Amino acid sequence: MDKLLLIPGPSPVVPRILETLARPTVSHVAAEMAADLSLALENLKKIVFSAAGEPFLITGAGTLSMEVALLNLVSRDDRVLVLSQGYFGDRMGQICESFGVPFDILRSPWGSVVPPEDLARAVRTGSYALVAVTHVDTSTGACAPVKDYAEILKGTGLLYVVDGVCATGGIEERMDDWGIDVVLTAAQKCFGAPPGLAIDVFSERAMAKRRRLPAVPAYYADILRWLPIMKEPMKYFSTPGVNEMRAFAEATKIILEEGIEARFTRHALYAEAVRAGLEALGFSFFTRKDCWADTLSVVRYPDGIDDKAFRAAYFENGCVVAGGLAETAGKVFRMGHMGNLTAGQVLFALEALERTLASQGRTFEREASVRAAERILNP
Repeated sequence: MDKLLLIPGPSPVVPRILETLARPTVSHVAAEMAADLSLALENLKKIVFSAAGEPFLITGAGTLSMEVALLNLVSRDDRVLVLSQGYFGDRMGQICESFGVPFDILRSPWGSVVPPEDLARAVRTGSYALVAVTHVDTSTGACAPVKDYAEILKGTGLLYVVDGVCATGGIEERMDDWGIDVVLTAAQKCFGAPPGLAIDVFSERAMAKRRRLPAVPAYYADILRWLPIMKEPMKYFSTPGVNEMRAFAEATKIILEEGIEARFTRHALYAEAVRAGLEALGFSFFTRKDCWADTLSVVRYPDGIDDKAFRAAYFENGCVVAGGLAETAGKVFRMGHMGNLTAGQVLFALEALERTLASQGRTFEREASVRAAERILNP
């Protein structure tokens, strides 16, 4: 049987998107491909609340989205400040290092976030051109206060880059209102589309900065090479992932049909239901409560549960979750609850979890997790 994918991404892909993905491949400059790409770009602007933003949809992955944002906005004379609450925040620094871009990292302990006052202090004492933050770091489950950071950065002249890979389309990101200069993301998490696309939306200010740079250390990742294609998709620069882009267009339609505000509310509701169910079975959470994300949970094991055995048994019962990274390896599992997940799938996941625990000889009140979740889902 198919397994329910509850990792931090990819998220489950619904039949409507799979059917679009399975359509015969057309020319990358065909009229139907151009129409779908244009639709996806316009819908993407609505999803990140940007009327004037310049969206880019490029075959690649979230890491390419990070490179695109950084390489097009900084020179070797610019210094970057990275706010890191985990593995993927640190990756932003690694990208800077790889291209010789000066940078500093403000790190929080895993499971928490960088306090806004620490950012304010760093901005006052440092000389930076750009601040970059991961909205939700999938290694720790911590959700950064990106709106609070934006308030601090207003009037400073610093560019503000938000890595929304595990947030965009599931957690609020109001690009224009908050003054975000780049939202970077990927297709396979809150959008519920297959992996394979790097996605960036640049503000007018960010585009102006790119145009002022005489060159960037990139060819494929240079947005000025892609800009003509985003404006007129029947032009050619490099062959895109035609099927993935058409499937992504369908994913954006689903989001807007649901309503973006309703989608944010649903993600918050499902997160609450999942955590209520987990707590009813004796699980706790690695992430500090005031930093919980609506898109995934990092779940501590009770004493006596072996990570690999648990995840293997959970797989046999129909669900796939991810193990911990770095210092959390073997101590937690990471459970995504994002994208086009349904209430029925939330309940199925908890039922399967109870079967898994029973198969391992754990004692608990049967159906306690489902009842706890149902109280949230059906008050």
